[in-house]
Amino acid sequence: MRLAALSALLFAAAASADEGKHLFILAGQSNMGGLRPEESFTPAVGAAFGADRVIVVKDAHGGQPIRRWVTDYQTLLDRKVDNVGDLYPELMDKVRKSIEGETIASVTFVWMQGERDANERLAGVYEKALERLVAQIAKDLGRDRMNVVVGRLSDFGLKTPRGQWPELRAAQEAFADAREDAVWVDTDDLNTGKNRRGKEVVDDLHLSAEGYKVLGQRFADAAIQLVKDGDS
Repeated sequence: MRLAALSALLFAAAASADEGKHLFILAGQSNMGGLRPEESFTPAVGAAFGADRVIVVKDAHGGQPIRRWVTDYQTLLDRKVDNVGDLYPELMDKVRKSIEGETIASVTFVWMQGERDANERLAGVYEKALERLVAQIAKDLGRDRMNVVVGRLSDFGLKTPRGQWPELRAAQEAFADAREDAVWVDTDDLNTGKNRRGKEVVDDLHLSAEGYKVLGQRFADAAIQLVKDGDS
């Protein structure tokens, strides 16, 4: 099914705050991959809105730059890059299958990504790329409003300077701060402790096992507030 058909098939009728389901799309690279929604995110949004009124879709690919989700990313650069937008259809196919036949009351996009772009020194176009990705999803889902929660890069790349880590973090903050329907979430305290393999890590690239649980809760808290703000 073509993405453009989603709106006509699935969002023909506008959902009020008292009907339909709340869709949460979780996407990004490895730190989103390490997050297990069932540990904290899904229980939290289920408690807030009702377990039968939430749909959680996760699609993560480790080590990937944002351009692999942004279909018109190439226009942001004056040089040729490969694999532009090729992961986007997979993400939206998961979304389509999850919401088929449902009435959707709200959509919240939760994004945890950026390490690759910082390392490739592409922070200068990151904010615009994220704007385009969000606009892409909103258009394909026929939404006038779509909430966005951005997980800001951790402090990993600040203590051992690499690429454009500070600039990328600033771009994520700038994106969220400029929008009433978006927030960014701090992850600086989540990458120390035992990782999923039981190894002690300090200020690691990836989060600790407990850090992922806390991140899921922070994402949920931010998403819940945005949904409630949108309904008010």
